[in-house]
Amino acid sequence: MKLSVRNQFKGKIVDISEGDVVVKVTVDIGGGNKIVSVITKDAENDLGLKVGDSVTALVKSTSVMIEK
Repeated sequence: MKLSVRNQFKGKIVDISEGDVVVKVTVDIGGGNKIVSVITKDAENDLGLKVGDSVTALVKSTSVMIEK
C-alpha cells in the first residue's frame, strides 16, 4: 500500500481501552515514547488489534491512524 503519510512510527500496542463507541489504542514507539490513537470499535475489529501486536502509527496533521 502506498501512502502520502511521511510520519510513520513502528511500535507495539501496549494498551487498548474500550469505550461504548470508540477505542483508545496506545502504541509504544520506543525511547520512552507512546502514541495514542482513538479509533472506532469497527476499525479495531476490522484490524483485529490486540495488546502486543506490532503496528505502525501513521501521523498526518492532527490525525493518527493505525496500520497493521
